[in-house]
Amino acid sequence: VQLQASGGGLVPAGGSLRLSCAVSGWRVSSVSLAWFRQAPGKEREFVARLKKDGSTFYSNDSVRGRFTISRDYAKNTAYLQMNGLTPEDTAVYYCAATSIAGATVSQFERFGRWGQGTQVTVSS
Repeated sequence: VQLQASGGGLVPAGGSLRLSCAVSGWRVSSVSLAWFRQAPGKEREFVARLKKDGSTFYSNDSVRGRFTISRDYAKNTAYLQMNGLTPEDTAVYYCAATSIAGATVSQFERFGRWGQGTQVTVSS
């Protein structure tokens, strides 16, 4: 199983980015998917997750109102659409997948397969 994250870059505050996570070895329709991020000098934190049944969860109200996690069955790819970006969103973003249905954040941490990360930088 391999995950390849892409789509990061440098954007001004208020801008948008769509991160992609191409998955090989598993079907995105059959696994739980998630995005995490790690800002400089901080621990990695959960951002969003998508259960096999399609239900979504976000880390907090701020993220929920601006970010959207989704998947494309045909492309076998997960996405994180990010709108209204702020400098506080600057981080390396990682996608993760696990075959555990309805996986919790801790289960992603312990059992998940991870992509290599993509850098998102938001300028003020």
